[in-house]
Amino acid sequence: MKISASLYSNKGKNLSALVSELDAYKVDSFHIDCKDNPEVFSDIDKIRNISSTAIDLHLITSEPDKFSENISKREIEYVTYQYENINSPIHFPKNGKTEFGMAITSDTPLEVFSKFSEDCSFILMMTTTPGESGGTFNKKNFKRIRDFRKMFPEKRVHVDGGVNDEVSFILRDLGVHKIVSGSYLVNHQRIGAAMLQLKHEEVHSHFQIKDFMINSDQLPVLNIEDATFTSALETIEKYNLGFVFYTDKTGKLCGISSNADVRRGIIKNLQNLNGTSVVDIINEQPLVVRENMTLSEMLQLISSVNFPVLFLPVISDNEKLVGAVTFNNLLRNIT
Repeated sequence: MKISASLYSNKGKNLSALVSELDAYKVDSFHIDCKDNPEVFSDIDKIRNISSTAIDLHLITSEPDKFSENISKREIEYVTYQYENINSPIHFPKNGKTEFGMAITSDTPLEVFSKFSEDCSFILMMTTTPGESGGTFNKKNFKRIRDFRKMFPEKRVHVDGGVNDEVSFILRDLGVHKIVSGSYLVNHQRIGAAMLQLKHEEVHSHFQIKDFMINSDQLPVLNIEDATFTSALETIEKYNLGFVFYTDKTGKLCGISSNADVRRGIIKNLQNLNGTSVVDIINEQPLVVRENMTLSEMLQLISSVNFPVLFLPVISDNEKLVGAVTFNNLLRNIT
């Protein structure tokens, strides 16, 4: 996951000094907020003179086209328009050098992106709660990120607002491509330490599993009484998550079948594959987490077992399946 440093979040340090320090720690891009102020392009020129790091420009304006000449002239690498402020059509200045994105607040429907999908390669989700002191990350955006990736699988997700080390860990697991880090990074006493914390694999977090899990209605689930070997394979293939869960008529989790469970079942019945039943591939005692556990508690549980964990079913206090946590995106980031 890439990190874009929000330069204007630091009011006390000289711009050139801040750029040089961030470059020393190999930040991926410099995020610049432009609130209808063309003077930011003078700052961009100063940055260009001392750094080759990409510029990530966030335009908050009702008249986006008036900035097109400056964008093309300077070959800005990333340009994002704030959707809620736009009052006129956008003519994206195609110059072969710039990637465009659309920024939306937490209350704007994700569907608005479809109007710009031909011209924009990413969405920037503004994830702080408006009017809340300290810029706290609005956790409803965890689901919005997952929903957007399902709606627009070819588009990247960037996130701006309230991202600290614990939020960063979850965003990596959700497949976020880039985070914008403001005060957490550029106002940190040790910028290098903050960079490491944003990318670290260990984190202490108060977020509960239910805050960012995949809800059960979006998961591959079969009724244990009706499940067959064939229906299990078809369901695994349909959802492309690498597993299927089984519940009874009350919703209680009865077991799982992962790709590994299927392989073991097939190997067991190599001499009579047609005789393979769903019983041969069910793990009736899987590792599970409870919805009220914190992220930190889940990570402690994972570290306590001696086998790789690619996903975890999430259950309620009455043992009912309520969701799942997957780690595919996190593993891609690690590797």
